[in-house]
Amino acid sequence: MSFPATGGPHDFSDDGGLEESSPLQKQMHQLYMRFTTLKDSTAPHTGARWIGTAVLFIIYCIRIFLINGWYIVTYGLGIYILNLGIGFLSPASDPSADGSVLPTNEADEFKPFVRKLPEFKFWYGVTRGIVIAFFMTFFSVFNIPVFWPILVCYFFALFIMTMRRQIQHMIKHNYIPITLGKPKFKGKDST
Repeated sequence: MSFPATGGPHDFSDDGGLEESSPLQKQMHQLYMRFTTLKDSTAPHTGARWIGTAVLFIIYCIRIFLINGWYIVTYGLGIYILNLGIGFLSPASDPSADGSVLPTNEADEFKPFVRKLPEFKFWYGVTRGIVIAFFMTFFSVFNIPVFWPILVCYFFALFIMTMRRQIQHMIKHNYIPITLGKPKFKGKDST
């Protein structure tokens, strides 16, 4: 089977196959590439990213307070962030599923903690969730009437049960998912 000189299954032209696309597709591709470049440029700035996300969340909370509605959207956002947080706190390979355990003494092999959900993807998911929930508050179709104290009770009950299970998993398999930077070693004291 032969393919023409261009347009075959492995045609890796510089434009990514956009020369035959419509102008709208080209514009969307350029917009996507700019967004990806901007998103990737924020990767090393962890503190600034999380401060920006916190500001977005505060703006969202103020909007919910002022419009006095869209509580089901906020509940969904809370559950989504809780789910992302569990992924962030969980190891990539579950020791209880594959039968291995993390090292407990010096003779065991050291296995570094690798997260199921990396920090950047966790941040991006939280930020994207807040932005989507914020835009949902502009449409009355998402303003489902609900008694909000019940949702708060449901959320806290779910949060407590989920975190208790996660902490028991951490204790059982002896891992701590939070690291506060690279360990610093001191040399011998010269006295």
